[in-house]
Amino acid sequence: MRNINQRYLTESFNSEGQLETFKVNVPEDFNFGYDIVDDIAENDPDRNAMVWCNPEGEEHVFTFADMKYWSDKTANYFSEHGIGRGDKVMVILRRHYQFWFVATALHKLGAVMVPATFMLKEHDLEYRLNFGEIKALVCTSVGTIADVVDNVEALCPGLEVKMLVNGAGGGLSPHDEKGDFVVSGSEATCGMDLGPALSGPEGICAVPVKRDGWLDFNTGVRNASADFERRETSPDEPMLMYFSSGTTGNPKLVMHNSGYALAHVLTAKPWHNVQSDGGIHFTIADTGWGKAVWGKYYGQWIMEACVFTYDFDRFAASEILSLIGKYKITTLCCPPTMYRMIMLEDVDSYDLSSLVHSTTAGEALNPDLFDFWKEHTGLTIYEGFGQTETPLTIANLVNSKPRSGSMGKPVPMYEVAVLDEDDEPCEAGQTGEICIKIDPVVPPGIMMGYYNNPEKTAAAMRDGWYHTGDTAWCDEDGYFWYVGRNDDVIKSNGYRIGPFEIESVLLDHEAVRECAVTGVPDPLRGHAVKATVVLAEPFKPSDDLTKELQTWVKNQTAPYKYPRVIEYVDKLPRTVNGKIRRGIIRAEDEAAAKVVKEPLEPKSVDGLV
Repeated sequence: MRNINQRYLTESFNSEGQLETFKVNVPEDFNFGYDIVDDIAENDPDRNAMVWCNPEGEEHVFTFADMKYWSDKTANYFSEHGIGRGDKVMVILRRHYQFWFVATALHKLGAVMVPATFMLKEHDLEYRLNFGEIKALVCTSVGTIADVVDNVEALCPGLEVKMLVNGAGGGLSPHDEKGDFVVSGSEATCGMDLGPALSGPEGICAVPVKRDGWLDFNTGVRNASADFERRETSPDEPMLMYFSSGTTGNPKLVMHNSGYALAHVLTAKPWHNVQSDGGIHFTIADTGWGKAVWGKYYGQWIMEACVFTYDFDRFAASEILSLIGKYKITTLCCPPTMYRMIMLEDVDSYDLSSLVHSTTAGEALNPDLFDFWKEHTGLTIYEGFGQTETPLTIANLVNSKPRSGSMGKPVPMYEVAVLDEDDEPCEAGQTGEICIKIDPVVPPGIMMGYYNNPEKTAAAMRDGWYHTGDTAWCDEDGYFWYVGRNDDVIKSNGYRIGPFEIESVLLDHEAVRECAVTGVPDPLRGHAVKATVVLAEPFKPSDDLTKELQTWVKNQTAPYKYPRVIEYVDKLPRTVNGKIRRGIIRAEDEAAAKVVKEPLEPKSVDGLV
């Protein structure tokens, strides 16, 4: 281990080993692909970068030398098809190992990666491709997302290149009556276990795919040259963009430069506490979401640590617990929802002895969960807070003294305050907005702004502060306690869901005259999506209509967004200016402690990150 992270940061600790100062330096020519991945590959080539597996039995261990080799081939393949510096490329690859090849290659080219979830439907995708000015798309063959792309391509004139990745497996292979995996036709196993059959005789990127209008990524990359020389890039240019949840309007597109990658060393080192020699870090996240680069890429590799990826389709707590023991996972990060699912298992029957550190983010951690994990593993769960627009900004760091339910304290790299409506600091116990100091300079990791949206950028980054839109209060000891969003975002199953897109889809149904989408308390998910609906004449409330509306939303937008609860009302609460007052609906539901009535199998849940 060469401690590459020390090139880019300055840190100090107090007598109790707690982090006191932390500063990140971004060199003028920094590029994550060259200066982290390739550097480790050239000087410590056999160091493990990732252990990857799937439910079908495929398994690959990638060294940093492997990552350099395959990202160089991918970069050359992209160049052959006109992808270069400044081009925006949407990446929809679930948890396939090809995501890491693609991400690193795009960084090396100076192109802009725009990750997206495979659960998008036509309505979602068309907007994102056009607004983001996406030139190329790299997409999984697993599931139906390629169909969605084909359905909207004619409406997206800027899309020039479509590459399809054969992601065979991913937990979606069919089963026979005995529960065994099966394949058919040209993919018949011929006596082999399914994993090797899917991988093909040559292993990595060995299985081609054919689809009209698409390039075969696996074949193209295998045939590409591995000789790739460093290209000129700038750390100040956009490197990564993520679409936000979309609350009062269409989703915003958050821009990050290379400082964002370096800033995540703070995520990996004092929060995730990754074990750089011999350890394996497991953050459970789909690559379409920002949590993936939080926990499966930037900071962990800057720390020269190995990450673990399980390419599954549906979260099953029993599988995750088994994997921890099988692969000797040392550090774990997952949302409280998943910890709640784990609580339903016989945890003591699994070997969790390799775990040394646990973290969580996405929603407040209930005290019972905190206590359960401590009792059964001996470990404290360390909470943290950040956004699509930021890296980790508030957290219970290593050697701190967490308070159950508290996000912790501001991390040393950022000045964070709770401000009132006049941008004045709140007193202890007073709820206000979480704001991050950006004056005189924007610190590394905070967004550059919103793409093609100067008005929203100015509204969020003003008067020397970045306004997060999240509210909290601070106790007398400096611990932050999360309250909620001030812009109606719903946090469910680890997802951040904005109401606007769901409302737009519902309003396209002939039965819906008006609607408001909010979150309603749910004991498993944290919150579930609820639609409060005013019906058009002559429609009347019924169970059949509820199912029809739910299916309508599922078919037109990502399925995790559909309203699990629909309430019919005569009118919606509004301000004097006519704006829907979602806060009143939320307050009434919170007061009534309404819960979702739908049956739920506790051991296997889809829609988790």
